[in-house]
Amino acid sequence: MSGEFLQGVTVLDLASVGPAARASRWLADYGADVIKVGPVPARSGVQIAPPYYSYSAHRRMRRVLLDMKAPEGREAFLTLVEGADVVIESFRPGVVDRLGIGPDAASARNPSIVYCSTSGFGQDGPYAQQAGHDLNYLGVGGFLHVSGPGADGGPPIPGATVADSAGGGMHAVIAILGALFRRQRTGDGARLDVSVADGMLALMALGVDEYLATGVEPEPRHGILTGRYACYDTYRARDGKWLAVAAIEGRFWANLCRLTGLDKWASRQLDDDAQDAIRADLSTVFAGRDRDDWVAELAPADTCVSAVSSVPELLADPQYLARGAFTTATHPAQGEFRQVGPVLAGQQAPTEPYPVRESGITDTDELLASAGYSPDRVAELRASGVVA
Repeated sequence: MSGEFLQGVTVLDLASVGPAARASRWLADYGADVIKVGPVPARSGVQIAPPYYSYSAHRRMRRVLLDMKAPEGREAFLTLVEGADVVIESFRPGVVDRLGIGPDAASARNPSIVYCSTSGFGQDGPYAQQAGHDLNYLGVGGFLHVSGPGADGGPPIPGATVADSAGGGMHAVIAILGALFRRQRTGDGARLDVSVADGMLALMALGVDEYLATGVEPEPRHGILTGRYACYDTYRARDGKWLAVAAIEGRFWANLCRLTGLDKWASRQLDDDAQDAIRADLSTVFAGRDRDDWVAELAPADTCVSAVSSVPELLADPQYLARGAFTTATHPAQGEFRQVGPVLAGQQAPTEPYPVRESGITDTDELLASAGYSPDRVAELRASGVVA
């Protein structure tokens, strides 16, 4: 299948990191023409871009650098808005309006623009102006509370930016695609207020809905999906590596008990009084062999057992390799390196390495020319420091 689902869609991305940058990464992988709009470093002191490998090296994206505190830079941005379909920004609420590049200014130039503002807590509410990062949204959203215990018995720090990626980035992508679909029918643009904390609340819906319906407060090891039962837990193997066991359904649990010689527990899977004993027996059994030996035997046998893989291990995992999950990029200074390829459904892995440019290289002249700026005018703006 082709990944060019969004061919012809132009996205202006004002974000350099965080959920909005993740959203534009996925939109570009689906074929959108993503234009990264950054500040002029000499005036702002802001780094042009994150490390070269971040966000899959911004592959398939173009870049323009504008000083939008200057009237000429603001006008250049709004001129680009006239030919765009989507704007994504992640400033603190109110900043884009003060700069004169907010939803009102954008829609005045392009009534069909989809303007997506991503922030930690949304554009309004008592937390709207609070600074935060992934861990804060996981905390406020209830995720950390039901995910313990971690170091010193407290909530764990996840190994991936769950809130930024799923609560924010994918939340933004879904909202943008929905707005573009409606625009096809109505011609109307949209103003999207994407809150990372709201996205986390949506991800916590199973536990929250349970509490609202029953009054029972979800806690760590509260339910089957948060480790209450031994059939859904992690276990250390002989070589110190870990196994993930998720034998929720009775038949999978029965298979696991039979293959580990623990048939005596097959009928007591959800017996609360037996869980400590079951865990102890499973821990003893799994400690008798290396992790990969267990995986080779149990994974194909309908037991819902898998490895807990390290990053180097998943890079060599035959499942990901068969799915074309990784691609190759080439950087002028860093040379060739691997990166996570387009892996979301409907995308197609590239057959040739992606070229990655030095961070200082932009498409400013080309982009402003396409917006109607003459070479002389671009040269004037560059001389005055409005563009880079």
